[in-house]
Amino acid sequence: MTNSSSSKKQGQDQPELSGPTPKSQRTKMGKSEDNDKKNLVKKLKDLEISIPIVYGNIAFWLGKKASEYQSHKWTVYVRGASNEDLGAIIKRAVFQLHSSFNNPTRVVESPPFELSEAGWGEFEVAITLYFHSDVCDKPLNLYHHLKLYPEDENSSMSTKKPVVVEFYDEIVFPDPSEAFLARMQGHPAVNLPRLPAGLTLPPPIPVEDATKRRKGDTKDHSLSQWFTNFSEADELLQLAAARQQVQAHIAKLRRQISLIDGQHQQFKSSSEP
Repeated sequence: MTNSSSSKKQGQDQPELSGPTPKSQRTKMGKSEDNDKKNLVKKLKDLEISIPIVYGNIAFWLGKKASEYQSHKWTVYVRGASNEDLGAIIKRAVFQLHSSFNNPTRVVESPPFELSEAGWGEFEVAITLYFHSDVCDKPLNLYHHLKLYPEDENSSMSTKKPVVVEFYDEIVFPDPSEAFLARMQGHPAVNLPRLPAGLTLPPPIPVEDATKRRKGDTKDHSLSQWFTNFSEADELLQLAAARQQVQAHIAKLRRQISLIDGQHQQFKSSSEP
């Protein structure tokens, strides 16, 4: 068994998208406890910071290498919606596997927040995210049903085409601390609010090493070619394409209605004495 992803990019096949269509969600975190006053943490009231994330799994069938108890190699993960580094927000992630695994509670202390294993059965994975002290003092619990097999029973399994199940969510932090907001300036994983007039923040702390800044992102991940694209630009393109299809369908229906009306008028004229 392995604790890190070692899958290599394979072919150009499209992944087997299993499960329900990914939907946009917003998970609003509870406000921090009153002991913030004791810690002299300055809060920015009526503001929100949102962090788009994606969680899910990718599973590869092992084909001829499959055994009775190890038919698939899979990776379960939490990533930035556009593969940004989440290490500035998330301190650690705890993955709770099925009790049949050795050491079923797996702790990942740094990004990328993922876990790879091999097995044959599907089960629910509980994922608990713990945040840095200036972000939120409450953990977030996510639940993901590990999928290994295609949803369509008629689909044949392939060693080159994985089963991919991903869900999009936005973690919303109300009344963020000034330190958190200042630290997140310019960070690509964060949607920052418009600041009230007159509010100024200290300059963001520079990251001394560019390689360290990119260490936790998943843009060059070995599985990135299978990731679902949840970017706003991609959604706008899909909406534009859908709108064109709807407009074309409406134009077609109008032509059919016009044709039917013409036939009706023609029939009405011919039937009059």
